[in-house]
Amino acid sequence: MSSMTGMSATPRLGRLLTPARLALLLIGLPMLLASVYFGLMAQDRHVSTSVLTVRRAHDEPAGAGGLAMLLGGAGGAAQEDVRLLRDYMLSEGLLHQLDARFGLRAHYGAPKRDLLYRLGPDSLREDLADYWRARTSVRLDEVSGLLTVQVQAFDPVMAQQLNAALLAESERFVNTISQRIASEQMGFAQRELERAEQALASARAELLDFQARHQVIDPLADAQASGALAAELRAQLARLESELSTRQSYLNPDAAELVTLRAQVAALRLQIERESRLATRAGRQPDSAQALHRLAAEFHELKARHALAEARQRSALGSVEAMRIEAGRKVRNLVVIEPPTRPERAEYPHAAASLLTLLLSCVVLYGIVRLTVATVQEHRD
Repeated sequence: MSSMTGMSATPRLGRLLTPARLALLLIGLPMLLASVYFGLMAQDRHVSTSVLTVRRAHDEPAGAGGLAMLLGGAGGAAQEDVRLLRDYMLSEGLLHQLDARFGLRAHYGAPKRDLLYRLGPDSLREDLADYWRARTSVRLDEVSGLLTVQVQAFDPVMAQQLNAALLAESERFVNTISQRIASEQMGFAQRELERAEQALASARAELLDFQARHQVIDPLADAQASGALAAELRAQLARLESELSTRQSYLNPDAAELVTLRAQVAALRLQIERESRLATRAGRQPDSAQALHRLAAEFHELKARHALAEARQRSALGSVEAMRIEAGRKVRNLVVIEPPTRPERAEYPHAAASLLTLLLSCVVLYGIVRLTVATVQEHRD
């Protein structure tokens, strides 16, 4: 019974799906709807185009002109800058700035009849972002490092204004990046310089405090001078004692010459004793038996700290200067190759191309359906 029902349904399907009806359904009706859409509903969409890139100061070869720099391709660092700029131009943050400034929701939702390409009245933030990215093209040429920006709008003036706003915000973004990086690098170098200067000031203060407490400029130099003076005084004492011994052999003990020599010997011995007390610091610091060589060792350590702090301060100062030069070399510049254009004719929709593509697709679909129906009928027979 079911077999007979299936066999009876097949002739009915064959009579319903005649070639004329299939052609009307699969070719005529879609083409009619598409023609009505493109003729009565589709809104013209204009495209503004601009071309730009990002260059750093050190990317320019020495002696090369600006055109040679632009055509010479972009280095790895510049390529990263351009990719970062591309992502920024399609970011939601920039989109919402443009929406607040130009009213993108009102503009893209204005053509009420164009149901396919208008922005829905109840669109969410995510819907607006998807719509904007579908209407905005930012293509990167990996070889030259050029960005081609194309913005669609239902009005040519609006398209140009949106493209110009993208370029203006991109330039501000590039400048902000350059300033931020330079500020961070210079800030780090400046902080290191400040710490080095504080360390130098502390070492200098310790050195001056040591000299003030011990009433000495350089204990090592004092020790050397004291040793030289003591050696000279001992040599003089030895000569006077030799002369005194010689004259005592033939002069009267109360002779004036002997009295004078004895006085000179006593004075030299007193001076040598005084220098010895100074060398051991016993004369100036009775409560401390610290020897002069120990003061010299402490002073040497303080001088070493001071010299190290000076070297660190000089190094930090050199780092600041080097960082300032490096920051200048890494300054990024937005180079506009082609400013935003104002289109005189609509770029979209491509009515003729779209209708032709639709016609070919419908013809192929018609052929597939006709082949399927013919195959079914052949098996029935």
